[in-house]
Amino acid sequence: MTKEQGPRTIPPSRTEVKTCLLAVIFGMSGVAALVYQVAWQRILTLHSGVGIYSVAFIVAAFIAGLGIGSLVGGRLSTGASAFNSLLTFAFIELMIGGWAMLSELIYYQGLSELIRSPDSISLVEALYFFLALFVPTCLMGMSLPILSQAAVNELHTAGRTISILYGANIFGASLGSFLTPWYFMRSYGIDGAIHIGAAANVIAAALAFSVLMIWRTSTQASIPAKQELVMECAPGATQKTPKHQLGLWLTLFASSGFFSLALEVLWFRIVDVAVRSTAFTFGSVLSIYLLGLGGGVIGGGYFLPKLRSPLRAFLKIQMLIIIYSGAIICSVIMLPTWFPGLSELVTYWGSPDVFALGADWNWRRIGILYIGFPFVLYGPPTVLMGVSFAVLQSAVHQDRFAIGRRVGFLQAANIFGNVVGSLVVGLVLMEQWGTPNVMRLLMVAGLVFPLVGWFLCRDRVQIFGAAAIALLVIIWPPSNRFWSRLHGDTSRSGVFGEDATGLMAITLATGEGGTHRVSINGKWQSWLPFGGIHSELGAVAAILHPDPKKIAIVGLGSGDTAWASGCRPETEQIHVFEVCGAVQKLLGSVKTEFPDLQHMLDDPRFVIQNADGRRFLAYSNDKFDIIEADALRPQSAYAGNIYSTEFFRICSARLNPGGLMCQWAPTLRTYYTFAEVFPHVVAIPSRDILIGSNEPIQLNDSWKQTLGRPEVRTYFEEKVFAEILNSLSNVFPLVVHGQPTMETNHDLFPRDEFLVPDSEASP
Repeated sequence: MTKEQGPRTIPPSRTEVKTCLLAVIFGMSGVAALVYQVAWQRILTLHSGVGIYSVAFIVAAFIAGLGIGSLVGGRLSTGASAFNSLLTFAFIELMIGGWAMLSELIYYQGLSELIRSPDSISLVEALYFFLALFVPTCLMGMSLPILSQAAVNELHTAGRTISILYGANIFGASLGSFLTPWYFMRSYGIDGAIHIGAAANVIAAALAFSVLMIWRTSTQASIPAKQELVMECAPGATQKTPKHQLGLWLTLFASSGFFSLALEVLWFRIVDVAVRSTAFTFGSVLSIYLLGLGGGVIGGGYFLPKLRSPLRAFLKIQMLIIIYSGAIICSVIMLPTWFPGLSELVTYWGSPDVFALGADWNWRRIGILYIGFPFVLYGPPTVLMGVSFAVLQSAVHQDRFAIGRRVGFLQAANIFGNVVGSLVVGLVLMEQWGTPNVMRLLMVAGLVFPLVGWFLCRDRVQIFGAAAIALLVIIWPPSNRFWSRLHGDTSRSGVFGEDATGLMAITLATGEGGTHRVSINGKWQSWLPFGGIHSELGAVAAILHPDPKKIAIVGLGSGDTAWASGCRPETEQIHVFEVCGAVQKLLGSVKTEFPDLQHMLDDPRFVIQNADGRRFLAYSNDKFDIIEADALRPQSAYAGNIYSTEFFRICSARLNPGGLMCQWAPTLRTYYTFAEVFPHVVAIPSRDILIGSNEPIQLNDSWKQTLGRPEVRTYFEEKVFAEILNSLSNVFPLVVHGQPTMETNHDLFPRDEFLVPDSEASP
């Protein structure tokens, strides 16, 4: 049969079966991709640090690799037969799985040898991470255009078929993002999760090879001749050339990608603060995001044949995304607290509680915080984003010969917009203006869609859309009101500091140990004025050490621990590391209200660095007399990085002779992990404080003389002094009875972070 004769018709039932099989295969590939993204990012931050800049570079490298892969896959697929395209896809899946099996060696061990500076990630190191991620992410990016070339038989079903494939891949990614923290990492660790991802790739490849064996005995459809691309606008509108139309679609899809990732950055900051995230939060809320996106892609694919003007529909969808995103945030901030569904959220935001997702199974609260709130915030917009992908596919595919090529080029344009959106908003705009003002700016920028819609299609609906966006910009709440609502501060007397690295809040809260609650990203960390466990953590090691000249504190928080560690005048330097840059700025703005805080910030001995403390200790040659980890709660995201045996070994190597490491030990496993590294440990069990050393720790009455020195005693208020005295009076050598029956925390298996159950063993 010649091209002029047209393609041979394939029975609809057979086409649907093939599409369903390929959708299942691509779904398995999506599961693996999200497992890798979560696991590899986690491994790489062990070397780069968990600061926003290092994470942003890693995410950008991951996405950029996908974009380049889309371009490569689009070119490779041009003119390829369905059989050869699926064969290529199968080999791609095998190569991704093979790389995954080597990734622990490459990322965990290999990249650590290339890091030379203890400071924040450099451009050279960012290049290393990009190159390390390039091979697997490029292969992942190639998969959609190549599989699309294999799947599409007839042009009139191209948009629907590609939407089903991509939607299945997103659903698989949603499942992967949910299962990775909840089951894979919790049961098998990070390396075990990677092996499961590799198995998913192998299964996808095996299924693809099975389909190929069936195709060997089947007659394939011919490739039809090229057809002209048509974009329908308003009746009588002048049509542009196909080349110009494709260029317009590339521009629009890149713009859509910019807004989708920019909004995602803002949504996840809001959710992080609102739910007070744990290690399970990101995977859970990302799963909802992907469910909405996948549902929109598949749903849009099924209803596409009814569209008369894809361009008009695409622009309306982008307009609605902007309007809904602004309106729902405005409603959460400005509606009265008695509004149904909002009062319980405001009560939670005003309390110091952190809902322990994974340990607390209050289903009502889970439903409100982790299903209801995220869905209302970004469920409808993500569905609309998915629909817009399906609309796009219906508009551009008029040539069976170039299906994969156009899919690849359009996907690359969208990913380019993703990268720009995430970097510009996440690193530049958030740093300068913060979430509320950046959201307002995005709405102003979003006016481009109704304006383009009016210019190209003369769609009067776009005028009303532009007016709605303008109204939202005018009534948009200021930053203080915005964050006051999400902290339950009905008096709006709190102060807030935000940049790209995070959000810090100081709000009124009597009866919690101080008059003001200090929160970082919504989670209560400490209080002002100083006192309590944080003062004790900073002071006990400083008092026990015979001559603490140089001290390192991992984590600034309210400044309490760092301040207490400087109680001895012989201490010459105190290096404090804090990943959230907003902390130091906000503390500086309120220091005159709290004398101890002002004393610390004005004391030249304190050197506060906006950096990841673990990275600095790992790659610096500096040594210290005391290292103090003012640690996160162990179930917080990335907390496993500073509760692992590997971290404690890093600290052990950075101690001077006779140096002390002080650690909060809120779990039994922390006791065993700490004792596994340090041969000499003393403990204050009533306060869960551990102090370790590479040499014997002398427990005699010398600490009483040190604490009783006038310059030390007057450093503390009487109440704080009494607390420190009581803690030091209860210091005992740590004795582990028998062999521990539980596994300890490791970099690649942070058991406490993922709430792996403890055994009944006791120290």
